[in-house]
Amino acid sequence: MSTKLDAKIPAGALQEKWTKFRSTVPLVNPANKRNIEIIVVGTGLAGASAAASLAEMGYKVKAFCFQDSPRRAHSIAAQGGVNAAKNYQNDGDSIYRLFYDTIKGGDYRAREANVHRLAEVSGNIIDQCVAQGVPFAREYGGLLSNRSFGGTQVQRTFYAAGQTGQQLLLGAYSALQRQVGLGNVEMFTRHEMMDVVMVEGKARGIIARDLISGKLERHFGHAVLLCTGGYGNVFYLSTNAMGSNVTAAWKAHKKGAFFGNPCYTQIHPTCIPVSGDHQSKLTLMSESLRNDGRIWVPKKQNDNRPANQIPEDERDYYLERRYPAFGNLVPRDIASRAAKERCDAGYGVGASKMAVYLDYAAAILRYGRVEATKKGMHNATTEELQVMGKEVVKEKYGNLFDMYKQITGEDPYEVPMRIYPAVHYTMGGLWVDYNLMTTVPGLYALGEANFSDHGANRLGASALMQGLADGYFVIPYTIGSYLSGDIRTKAIPTDAPEFVAAEKAVQDTINKLMAIKGTKSVDYFHKKLGKIMWDKCGMARNEKGLKEAIAEIQEIKKQFWSDVRIPGDADEFNPELEKATRVADFIELGELMCIDALNRNESCGGHFREEYQTEEGEALRDDENYAYVAAWEYKGDSKFELHKEELVYENIKIAQRSYK
Repeated sequence: MSTKLDAKIPAGALQEKWTKFRSTVPLVNPANKRNIEIIVVGTGLAGASAAASLAEMGYKVKAFCFQDSPRRAHSIAAQGGVNAAKNYQNDGDSIYRLFYDTIKGGDYRAREANVHRLAEVSGNIIDQCVAQGVPFAREYGGLLSNRSFGGTQVQRTFYAAGQTGQQLLLGAYSALQRQVGLGNVEMFTRHEMMDVVMVEGKARGIIARDLISGKLERHFGHAVLLCTGGYGNVFYLSTNAMGSNVTAAWKAHKKGAFFGNPCYTQIHPTCIPVSGDHQSKLTLMSESLRNDGRIWVPKKQNDNRPANQIPEDERDYYLERRYPAFGNLVPRDIASRAAKERCDAGYGVGASKMAVYLDYAAAILRYGRVEATKKGMHNATTEELQVMGKEVVKEKYGNLFDMYKQITGEDPYEVPMRIYPAVHYTMGGLWVDYNLMTTVPGLYALGEANFSDHGANRLGASALMQGLADGYFVIPYTIGSYLSGDIRTKAIPTDAPEFVAAEKAVQDTINKLMAIKGTKSVDYFHKKLGKIMWDKCGMARNEKGLKEAIAEIQEIKKQFWSDVRIPGDADEFNPELEKATRVADFIELGELMCIDALNRNESCGGHFREEYQTEEGEALRDDENYAYVAAWEYKGDSKFELHKEELVYENIKIAQRSYK
């Protein structure tokens, strides 16, 4: 085990660690909090909730986002729901079961203590959001409604139609804006973090670029929180907002923050298929649709008949066939690989043959029968059942169905949706300890920006849970442990040499980019990188492909720094320059992702090495040699050193993951 890694996991029984920690952690008294400044980068669910909570506690907070409003953070795009172990359905849920499902869903590659804490605070999230006015769906009697998500056999997902992320973000945004109005949070919109400022080995501020004027700014903070989301856009095509990037995390990595498990990428099984080279992003269709929809392909290869003309006995409901216990609700990595396998074998549908069907016909009839029974219609016709069933489906999933129709021109109430897997979430991120601090003192990472809670595969509806848990209920406690030793530290003036040097380094990089004046656009390089990553480090990886990818990415890097063309000037609004700085970091990250994937000679969760699979084509783990977090230290251009955090399971028996 690396001497450089200390996870700071509290002693004691798993169920008591967090309670005991909260009761004994050093605190900062209210008068001292007023003298402490905290920088929060990113204002999605993790960032907005953290900034609001810390400001409420009395700290002085500066919050930064590159969008024109925190409301535009990518958290807004989350659709299906947020998990919590409240057992409202009385179907056997518990804190332990949520903990177990999360560890198992992550293919036994997550840290027990962090995951149990997440399960413990999950219920508080729902209470907090209800108090904020988040309009969760409710049952007829007024109780909050739940639905099913993949990887579980209970209903624990709370939701607001198909726009849960938007409603939760509006709740966090309201809390944040309240603190802005009170003067406790200073909000910097249209600002992008370009580097971390280190003073005497601690994170003490950031260099930010005003994206409207192009001006560089220096900002001091006693601590810096990175809540900047994931790095799925390294693949170019993903379900992420086009602005989502890795720059803040990558700059932190180059200043000493280890990067944990970079190769763990989640491919979401339920996305609208690629339609052509013109696309710049992909559209997610919520996993909640698998709650009621049935996934199938024709039993005959290259069957070109319209879906509704293929009889029931000529359809292969392959998830129900292969995984009878979980059926269409297997975890995302398994559902994605199964769809790829069917399409690769020649059973795909649609013009590209790279899609499968997600069919709501059976659900519509099922709901129709329930409605007919309610109304005493015992001899309702099929047409009447369909009309009533469609109304129920519309209430539950209507905005998702409307979105699909707008994009594809097909009505999913009448014909099955066509879906295919796409890059969605990254389980890797900056390595953090139990306190959410990176290996750089004073530098924290929250939400998708860190590696901590999902192992090798995130269960659906757990991203919103983790982001809000980190911001509302974890960081307010854990940051006190660090800041209690900082109460005598006065604000460091931003004309200190460390700030001056950091700003100069950022300016030099920008000048270097602007001086290239090459022939190729930024998107040219991003697309090229994305294709390599998808083909060789995507849903399936192998040694030969990964070695090729590393060499090809190094070549792209050379081309980028010699032939990229960035129009306009640096000291003005310049979206191409913004993209260029981000793509430069994606290129370096892509290389590390391939190095990490090549090093991990096993399959687990979203990391599927073709050489390591069972006879049935499932992931084959190697617990003896790879039950660790891979934490990579930056050592210079294309040089990374591996540190290992061994994963110890004292409360769960490690087993071959089975959803049959």
